Amino acid sequence: MFTGIIETLGTIQDIRKENDNIHVTVGSSITDELKIDQSVAHNGICLTVVKIENDTYTVTAIKETIEKTNLGDWKIGDTVNLERAMKLGDRLDGHIVQGHVDQTGVCKKIEDANGSIYFTFEYDRKLNNITIEKGSITVNGVSLTVVNSKENEFSVAIIPYTLEHTNFKNFKIGTKINLEFDVVGKYVARLHELRN
Repeated sequence: MFTGIIETLGTIQDIRKENDNIHVTVGSSITDELKIDQSVAHNGICLTVVKIENDTYTVTAIKETIEKTNLGDWKIGDTVNLERAMKLGDRLDGHIVQGHVDQTGVCKKIEDANGSIYFTFEYDRKLNNITIEKGSITVNGVSLTVVNSKENEFSVAIIPYTLEHTNFKNFKIGTKINLEFDVVGKYVARLHELRN
């Protein structure tokens, strides 16, 4: 379980394919605090640490994770948002995030709003995920509030601090991102679906 509050950024050092799996090695300022079998969210994807060596660690993604996320597009040198699992008793500054990406989306628009930046994302509505105005959404692991909720797109407003401390600073029109929709909203949508 995560909160969507990014701790630090990591840099992809190596990517190795093995059968249907991909092993990703990441360099990070928190590597020395990690341990084998620990969960770390990478752009919102919960992955397990399988190896630690010097200032890098390795995680493994299976086929389903690769198919549902932007992980298959990662390249050596890319920057990823990192968050370790939350501790019981800590403040929940973001919202409840599972680290299970529902689908990807694409950045459609970036607007400077004189103090913040609005990013608009589009996603495939056929997968039955929804956003609501002022509801929670996780974009590349970052807990955010939805504005301008529409049938298959939404916007978020990013403050300068978030822009500087996440990989939002690297987004361009067409950037593919990971989306985890609000878990409460997913349960409500599923219950509604079962009643009809």
